[in-house]
Amino acid sequence: MLNPISIPAVENAEPALDLMQVPFLGSLFRWRYARPLLQAPLLVLSVVMILHGLFGPTLAPKNLATTLSWLHFRGLLVLVLLCAGNFFCLACPFMLVRQAARRFFKPRLAWPTWLRNKWMSVALFVLILFAYELFDLWSSPWWTAWLIVGYFASVLVVDGFFKHASFCKFVCPIGQFNFVASMLSPFEVKVREQSVCATCETKDCIRGRREPGSDLVVIRGCELALFQPRKIGNMDCTFCLDCVHACPHDNVGILSRVPGSELLTNPLRSGIGYFSRRKDLAALIIVFTFGALLNAFGMVSPVYAVENWLGRALHVSHEAPVLGLIFVFFLMVEPLLLLVIATWLSRAWGGVRQAPLPLAVRYTYALVPLGFGIWFAHYGFHFLTGIYTIIPVTQSAVASLGRPWLGEPLWSLTGVPAKMVQVVEVGFLLLGFAGSLIVTHALAEEDSPDRTMRVFLPWAAVCTLLWLGSMWLIFQPMEMRATMMSG
Repeated sequence: MLNPISIPAVENAEPALDLMQVPFLGSLFRWRYARPLLQAPLLVLSVVMILHGLFGPTLAPKNLATTLSWLHFRGLLVLVLLCAGNFFCLACPFMLVRQAARRFFKPRLAWPTWLRNKWMSVALFVLILFAYELFDLWSSPWWTAWLIVGYFASVLVVDGFFKHASFCKFVCPIGQFNFVASMLSPFEVKVREQSVCATCETKDCIRGRREPGSDLVVIRGCELALFQPRKIGNMDCTFCLDCVHACPHDNVGILSRVPGSELLTNPLRSGIGYFSRRKDLAALIIVFTFGALLNAFGMVSPVYAVENWLGRALHVSHEAPVLGLIFVFFLMVEPLLLLVIATWLSRAWGGVRQAPLPLAVRYTYALVPLGFGIWFAHYGFHFLTGIYTIIPVTQSAVASLGRPWLGEPLWSLTGVPAKMVQVVEVGFLLLGFAGSLIVTHALAEEDSPDRTMRVFLPWAAVCTLLWLGSMWLIFQPMEMRATMMSG
């Protein structure tokens, strides 16, 4: 039995919408086997992608591994994150394999204390971005297939030895991307009424529901250590709904909220602590935001001129050291320079008394909307310009089995014209820019009511520079990666 925990008896405001109360959706989410039902099709699709990547056509635009991974998955991912929440993690096929393996191998170890942070996942995030550019993953079905295999293997190894959801919380780069982006989602898994939790004696949402008179857990609680009454926001939440199934009072829902509202406050959050003290989370957001610019820069023509110039200056012919320098500039030098200057101006000109490092960490969270806007513009470009390519690629894959049941591949099908997509890109970049300015101003107003603009302007300048850079990028000639137009 847990020690009694004091929970403020404050009722939530009436939510505009609770997905758990929506007909069919609510019944689906309450069903204990809803998650495997959603995971199974994605697992089958993953196996198909692996097989087609290893044994199918070597030309990326004709292979399901590259087309689905680098065009459709990424585009649909950001769209779902923006419109609903972290439902990809809910349907993650890697977890289905993990659960099957745990029937035979029970993890015994606790994740090491010194690794209970985001530093490993930040490093892996950077590594995947680097490998994507160095090995041209979008053009290699073979490497893409092995990347998927590697992901499955990593899940089995990590969660095979370590208890709870160690891979999701501390390792998975895709999961970290989803956690940061879902800060802007309109829905959040949270309790409906705090007063119900205040009188709850079992705390099943975190401990798991046990068999009466026994310590045997029949429905597990949150494996990511998020205690629902004190959970705030979507950081670290995989939308697994274990807390929904475990709660004996049916007091956990998927509630609507103002997107990005969790960026405006700094309370003590269950499983996370204070945002302002999490330097690892700030580093993750820096990689998320500046990595979005870097990833987009890697597909425009000026990058080749920069790489050639660096190669001549360094007298090297291999791409790795040149690409490494570009990564160091985008992910270390540029953010460090901009954040140091903005922090110094906030303290010297705005009179903020907070220490430099906590101040920089605090305002880093304001970059999330702009970073997501850049990712959405980038992934949305690929997705929309190649949205129909899945049809001929699937036709070709089926025909390779010996019977063209779906007809001859319609290779002329591509997607929306690039000029039309640019309008969408500009729109989302403006929305992301506006969101970052709103968050920055709110933080500045809280820190210095009398000198709000003096605190706001240095950080607004950082957002403006990043926004101008992203606007410049979308009007550069771009590679039509993983499509028949890629050349």
